[in-house]
Amino acid sequence: MKKYIAIFCIIFWAGLIAGISFLEAPLKFQAPGITIPLGLGIGQLVFQALNKVEIFLWIVILICTYPSSLKTIKGLFLLIITISILVDSIWLLPLLDERAKLVLSGNNPPESFHHILYAVIEAIKIILLATLGFLKLKDLHDEK
Repeated sequence: MKKYIAIFCIIFWAGLIAGISFLEAPLKFQAPGITIPLGLGIGQLVFQALNKVEIFLWIVILICTYPSSLKTIKGLFLLIITISILVDSIWLLPLLDERAKLVLSGNNPPESFHHILYAVIEAIKIILLATLGFLKLKDLHDEK
């Protein structure tokens, strides 16, 4: 049962990233009536919630796969995903949140690479999650 829960969480997580980071986030600013402050406010709420859901899914995946995947390519993928969660949660999202607050208060923060870095990390995460999900599904098929 743990294998099925892990696979569900992995695929669900990849879908969340695809839907939120690569679809909702850029499209919201194209909607009629959405201003930069309104879009930033929505973005702050959405990405804070996404981060909490990601941490929950990450914990469930680790619980369901420990220790079986630790010494395999799947373990390496989980390690990279773990590092990305830590970078996002501890450094990058708080920094982006502060930049959004500056814009919302009428200030214009200097140019930065942080949004691009966030997108790169999200792309890496989605590739690793999709590959990990495929490998886990393949493991289920090979067991039968």
